[in-house]
Amino acid sequence: MAQETLTADVVIAGAGICGAMLAHKLARNGVSVILLDAGPYRDRDQIVENWRNMPPNNKSQYDYATPYPSVPWAPHTNYFPDNNYLIVKGPDASAYRQGIIKGVGGTTWHWAASSWRYLPNDFRLKSTYGVGRDYALSYDELEAYYYEAECEMGVKGPNGQEIVPSAPRKNPWPMDSMPYGPGDRLFTSIVKPLGYDNTPVPQARNSRPFDGRPQCCGNNNCMPICPIGAMYHGVYSAMKAERHGARIIPNAVVYSIETDAKNTIVAMNYYDPDKGSHRVVAKTFVIAANGIETPKLLLLAANDRNPNGIANSSDQVGRNMMDHPGIGMSFQSAEPVWAGGGSVQMSSITNFRDGPFRSEYAAIQIGYNNTAQNSRAGMKALSMGLVGRKLDEEIRRRTAHGVDIYANHEVLPNPENRLVLSKDHRDALGIPHPEVTYDVGEYVHKSAALSRQHLTRIAQAMGGTEIEMSSFFTPNNHITGGTIMGHDPNDSVVDSWLRTHDHPNLFLATGAAMAASGTVNSTLTMAALSLRAGDAILADLKHG
Repeated sequence: MAQETLTADVVIAGAGICGAMLAHKLARNGVSVILLDAGPYRDRDQIVENWRNMPPNNKSQYDYATPYPSVPWAPHTNYFPDNNYLIVKGPDASAYRQGIIKGVGGTTWHWAASSWRYLPNDFRLKSTYGVGRDYALSYDELEAYYYEAECEMGVKGPNGQEIVPSAPRKNPWPMDSMPYGPGDRLFTSIVKPLGYDNTPVPQARNSRPFDGRPQCCGNNNCMPICPIGAMYHGVYSAMKAERHGARIIPNAVVYSIETDAKNTIVAMNYYDPDKGSHRVVAKTFVIAANGIETPKLLLLAANDRNPNGIANSSDQVGRNMMDHPGIGMSFQSAEPVWAGGGSVQMSSITNFRDGPFRSEYAAIQIGYNNTAQNSRAGMKALSMGLVGRKLDEEIRRRTAHGVDIYANHEVLPNPENRLVLSKDHRDALGIPHPEVTYDVGEYVHKSAALSRQHLTRIAQAMGGTEIEMSSFFTPNNHITGGTIMGHDPNDSVVDSWLRTHDHPNLFLATGAAMAASGTVNSTLTMAALSLRAGDAILADLKHG
């Protein structure tokens, strides 16, 4: 029996933060929207129970994936144990072991909610410093959309406090920052005399009741799940889109994209969990998956008219994969720190986000990780063979004195950092897994040598003992690049509005479009870009 063809003004594939925000914006403006997601509609209470029942060893290793079981028809990454969904090769493979979630709300289910704006120079890296690429738009062109995204998410920030370097604002943050916990207070007091500017991190986490969500009460469980919903997740925008008439279809795995003789997109096809095929048609189509799944789908959807993949006449789909290669350090401080008071990220050192040095080596973000130390302290104390009172005392000591700090680095877009479809691994629906080759390059390695010096200096100032520093780069799940933006259709995939150069009615509302990584979390920027794309879509629909 033939499946019914579904119809809407706009079809969006991907119900994470970008797709959900865009769907909400379009739906409240009277546009009919179908929002597809490969994964399920998840229940917060069940996620919390999954977290509570995780093995202690998983918690001590910061396993954020296990509370979100991967489903056979829409697998996502899990490393406890490694399910080999994302295959990573190359000299810095460790730096691209991304944690992603498929399902309504996307990976913002288990993010730390850091909501930084990029700096003006992040948008003009090539013009200013002679390296990397420029965005196809300026900071000033995105500023209003940054604020629109901040209001949608509920971002709190240090109103009235100067941050250097700054991202200029026309309006204050929607909410004021919350006070530091004991760990961030002590960290700030120690690093300030060393010349480090430690400032509050803007966060999509309520410092007061906002948008029907409660104030943060400091559970310190933001990753993997905010148990009370004080932290913004993309699912909130998805639910608001539904209330304005959008139709959400979970467990819908898009696998092909149809084009006509003019290379206009005419339909998307998706599988349900039983591999039944369904067709959706629209005037405008959007792919709003993450920076891995978006290029993967475009390559998967290759057809006779587009043999290298949809939107890929430039051969840039899947290229320029980026993140923020990180270095971590842990130690025992001389003074009790008591990490865990408040949210998991509250402050960051901003001295090295910008400067002429970027012509030679990567910008850096240094931060204090405020995640509670009790799980790690408990596992370490048990490994020492302690029992009884001595075990309790050691767990308490390590929980009080344990410190984690980190340095994250910008990475330049490099076409050789590439995603392709795996020839050897397929999921339950027969769809190839993504395979990425990754090398952070000398630009990052030069910067990392300085980062290690900064981290060591801070540890020494805190009287650190048992100092351990990672010898390899770690990922940060700030997935950018893969469908890079630009003015020239010959070396980019989308324009400044996220419209694909090859298909006038296909938009890519995703971090994959970002042309430079900067140093800070990419979520707010990709959300702002997606909201800006919404204005282009509304204009298209208005003028037919």
